[in-house]
Amino acid sequence: MDDTKPKLIECFQIVFPDLTEKDIPKATQENVAAWDSVAAITLVSVIEEQFGIELDLDDLAELDSFEKVCTYLDKRRQPA
Repeated sequence: MDDTKPKLIECFQIVFPDLTEKDIPKATQENVAAWDSVAAITLVSVIEEQFGIELDLDDLAELDSFEKVCTYLDKRRQPA
């Protein structure tokens, strides 16, 4: 979906206000010190609200970077 990336950037800006818009697409749990378990749950909540979907918490461990979250959302939002 064309609007996934901009909407996801907004979500990351809410949860990680210290990241610049340029840095967000490169964000990973490894390179963002603030991305701890609490931030991960907050990010899920913000994403669910923004995109109007419910994320599968079993997938949460794999969603450890902006790009992985973006790919996951694109797959979830494709028409069946």
